[in-house]
Amino acid sequence: MTIVYILFAVLIFGVLIGIHEFGHFIVAKACGVKVEEFAIGMGPALFKKQKGETLYSLRLLPIGGYCAMAGEDESSEDPRAFTNAAAWKRVLILCAGSAMNFLLGFVIVLCLYANAQAFYAPILSGFMDGCPYEGAEALQVGDRFYRIDGHRIYESYEVGDFLSQGDGTYDIVVLREGKKVRFRDFALEPVEYEGYENKMYGFYFGTEEATPLVRLSRAWGSCMGFGRMVWQGLRQLVSGQVGVKDMSGPVGIVNLMAETGEQAASTADAVQDILYLGAFIAVNLSIMNMLPIPALDGGRVFLLLVSTVIEAVTRKKLDPKYEGMVHAAGMVLLLGLMAFVMFNDILRIVKG
Repeated sequence: MTIVYILFAVLIFGVLIGIHEFGHFIVAKACGVKVEEFAIGMGPALFKKQKGETLYSLRLLPIGGYCAMAGEDESSEDPRAFTNAAAWKRVLILCAGSAMNFLLGFVIVLCLYANAQAFYAPILSGFMDGCPYEGAEALQVGDRFYRIDGHRIYESYEVGDFLSQGDGTYDIVVLREGKKVRFRDFALEPVEYEGYENKMYGFYFGTEEATPLVRLSRAWGSCMGFGRMVWQGLRQLVSGQVGVKDMSGPVGIVNLMAETGEQAASTADAVQDILYLGAFIAVNLSIMNMLPIPALDGGRVFLLLVSTVIEAVTRKKLDPKYEGMVHAAGMVLLLGLMAFVMFNDILRIVKG
């Protein structure tokens, strides 16, 4: 079954890339920008078809794709070239790919939640005997944790996660009978309870019925949680807690998906687990691609905003070729990083 899961993972990865480029494509078309080619995959073309002004192609390697617009990195006399479009239109086009990735992640999670009858929720259903945090001026049964130290709470396990990161005093907001109740400098420390080895806060959490509105809310919460995990990973990378060697690229991601499928109890569970992981990767891609790094869409947006300010001050239009040179240099560095990450992925698989 491993090869089946690998093929399934490759398919999902291809869909993630395809939907990203499709986002650029549909917004470019909507903004009147000329799209010369829309390609899924990289390398030699397996299929090509010219329709109107756009060439549609399917290429051999499922490791990328592109939406090639007229005048994307160079000056053009074509009034419908990308560089001649209004700045706000170019920003929309550049952000559309990441927006589609996030939307895809949300739709996948929503579909996975379609048959759910109930969800565990950060709603207090009771307290352990002797819990010191229950009372008229403290927490009560029915309270829903909303924020802890400014962090929005979506899942019940996040309560313990954020409490464990604090210093024992917290700014907590709960929802009580439809209203927000705030506890400033609320002291919370795990304590010992009879019959349990580890210290705990003493909370019992309940469930909520999976109505259509709750499913939408929980799918959104899951995707926001994915995004928070991505930012935490980036902070760890910047702070040196993790290194570049710990990163994974397409090879590592496909291998992780295949392993996830193999470890599942049934084929149905394997499909759901891989799709859930695919949703996480979709959100991951939507965030990573908007980082202000040359060659990424976020880098393009950043340089576009900088050039727009410069042009407004100097009243002279900058030559797009200079921006193109910055992105080309960024692409070389990015490809080098991808090659390094891919080598480490393959090394881990061989050793594993």
